[in-house]
Amino acid sequence: MAGAYDTEQQRMIDRIKCIAFREARDAGATFINRQWIADKIHRTTRFVSELWEKSYDQCFADYSNVGAKPKLSEASREIIRQASGQQRKSGPVVAKEIAEKQKEYATGRTINNYRHREGLKPFHVIPKPLKSETHISDRLWLCDWLKDWTVEDFLHLAPSDEFYIWTVRRPNYQNDRIWAKSIEDVTEDERYREMVKNQSCVGVFIMFTCKRLLWIIKDKGESWTGQYFRDIVLIENVIPFLKNEENVIDPDEVIFVHDKAPCMRANKTQHLLQDNDVKFWGNDIWPGNSPDLNVTEHIGSIIKDEVEKKNVIGKWT
Repeated sequence: MAGAYDTEQQRMIDRIKCIAFREARDAGATFINRQWIADKIHRTTRFVSELWEKSYDQCFADYSNVGAKPKLSEASREIIRQASGQQRKSGPVVAKEIAEKQKEYATGRTINNYRHREGLKPFHVIPKPLKSETHISDRLWLCDWLKDWTVEDFLHLAPSDEFYIWTVRRPNYQNDRIWAKSIEDVTEDERYREMVKNQSCVGVFIMFTCKRLLWIIKDKGESWTGQYFRDIVLIENVIPFLKNEENVIDPDEVIFVHDKAPCMRANKTQHLLQDNDVKFWGNDIWPGNSPDLNVTEHIGSIIKDEVEKKNVIGKWT
């Protein structure tokens, strides 16, 4: 039965036939020989010669040592397990570590597939801002500039921020992911969240004074571009809000504070505020990469955490 219809089951039957015909020959059927058996079972004489002297037990195939060999040794798997719960241990990074320590080749996909089989899931961390010498110098300059301010001076500030609210926190780059079975296995930072695909989000702009809070929901499908920010956020909402005495202590003294996002530090945005006689901290005052200095950032973080806990984002979009 060799050819297109050859199967392991048929080969097993033909092996048994070879032995049975050989036993018949030994019992007196002298006309039986290798070629005769080969013609009967439609196999080669080599197939018959390799099998007819064997026992019936040897007709059954042993698959224990066949198939693709495991790509990861136990030592390599241990390296993957030790990398669990740690940052900057992406699949390619762990694969490189295995190659250096165990001299075994594995791809990043192989590493992540093994993690999935072990029940590990990717988490991500909110990165902390890095402070270079320039950032530190700018922050110290701001502190020195504000050292003579009184409580009344700070009451004229109107801090603002724009952010997205996700069902879970937005995933960062590959090396910011942490593989673990649960959040409890991830230490050092309580703000890890499990990653999911196709996350819905809502864009929000908030600003507050000592008297009122203003918040704007971004139109669906729009982005925080400079034009959208100037036309919708500033002209339609922020500027009228700051000019209203019900919202601020003194419209002539209120100071609009932004976080140096691209849409806010654009020259057109700066000129728009100047043309409307709105006082603001320009690009030369507010230090870059300093979200911790913006009170509104903390309000946004509280809002996002509460939304994530209640999982109401799907009702908004």
